[in-house]
Amino acid sequence: MSLDFITEPARHVPVIRRADVLVVGSGPGGLAAALAAARAGVEVTLVERFGCYGGNITVVGVEGLAWYRHEATIEANGIGREFEDRAKAMGAAVPESQSLSYELDSEGFKLVADRLVEEAGIHGMMHRTFVAPVMEGDRIAGIIVESKAGREAILARVIIDATGDADVAVRCGAPAPKTPAEHMQAASVMFHLAGVNKAEFMAEVKADPQTYKDWSTGEWTVETDGKEDDMFSPFLKKPFAKAIEEGIIPKHLNTIAGTWGAMHDTGELTYMNLVHLAGIDGTDPDSMTRGEVEGRKQAMLAIEALRRFMPGCKGVRLRNFGMTIGIRDTRKIDAVYNMTETDVRHEGRFEDTIGIYPEFIDGYGILIIPTTGRYMHIPYRSMLPKGVKGLLVAGRAIGGDMVAHAATRNMACCAVAGQGAGVAAAQAVKSNRDVDTVDLDAVQRELIRQGVRIR
Repeated sequence: MSLDFITEPARHVPVIRRADVLVVGSGPGGLAAALAAARAGVEVTLVERFGCYGGNITVVGVEGLAWYRHEATIEANGIGREFEDRAKAMGAAVPESQSLSYELDSEGFKLVADRLVEEAGIHGMMHRTFVAPVMEGDRIAGIIVESKAGREAILARVIIDATGDADVAVRCGAPAPKTPAEHMQAASVMFHLAGVNKAEFMAEVKADPQTYKDWSTGEWTVETDGKEDDMFSPFLKKPFAKAIEEGIIPKHLNTIAGTWGAMHDTGELTYMNLVHLAGIDGTDPDSMTRGEVEGRKQAMLAIEALRRFMPGCKGVRLRNFGMTIGIRDTRKIDAVYNMTETDVRHEGRFEDTIGIYPEFIDGYGILIIPTTGRYMHIPYRSMLPKGVKGLLVAGRAIGGDMVAHAATRNMACCAVAGQGAGVAAAQAVKSNRDVDTVDLDAVQRELIRQGVRIR
């Protein structure tokens, strides 16, 4: 036996499921893809490695799906907007503090997602982790998963990679460059608090309102287009600066700062996005381990700073962390078309559009809020990986450059791309065509029928 490698013996892997469309990953993009495909009339299987659907919303605890929304914002609507509407109807959403959107309850949305999946007749398969593709030449025919049940195979006519990291595409051999770790957007450890005096907290917020220009803090400088500079943002930085001054937080942790989501009458302060960790690679489990541990340590330092220096927070306590660290950036496929900075900054228009997204850019030192009605098209070709047949990629791993990713990585845009991928996959199955030759007119008609604005 080699000291460096172990050769596994060949094995028979049972095929436990066959479907028309198989979606791998159930974040906003994957969940939207599965729902869209099922509603378009094909049999759908949805594979998820955790014990709930929703991805960033439910697993990480990112509750602001559309926090960019203002009066003039123009959106695709569709399933992404349905996530909000259904959450409101089921008592799992509250008004967002800085916009005309709703903050989704990360726990309550688990039930919302369950309901949506059940209503659509989707076959859900949780607690299964993708490990390898099943290939027939250059065509993907299914996937291998592992779980407590061992190693199993699931086959399908079309596969949608909604893993966020392009895991399926990469293992199929598709090119998917990874951002160097030193240039990746910071990872976040989300948490929620309890025991806050709402009256005292909100009085301080009103007495000293923060704006988006205040996001330039610590090691970061944030570029806006100017209109954001006087807009209110639920941003917290002064308690942490004071804590550094007093020696409670080490000086090198001047990145502890950020936003809160909603202040509840019950004393819960939710969606705390205060801890940002540079250099964490979401495709490296050792890096992720370091990020999880370090992130929780920094969160407790942030809580102590709030106790001491933020009115209303004297009796604050940790309510819960997200189930895992939040990753913004790893791989992006080299797609048939890779979106560009010009596309997202200057209202890119495409004949193969599958939806629109407002001019919202958040990442790599840029923050532009969509308040003027400007928007871009999302091209179908950006979900087509090179070199692999039968595969679509949805979510934050679609093709694009760095600044394009700062727009398309956002959860609402992931839902737009996911719905487009789901409808295209269904159309490919129904017409017996490949995903790269699917009738885009038919895809666009079905998207419009499903309530999506595509132009």
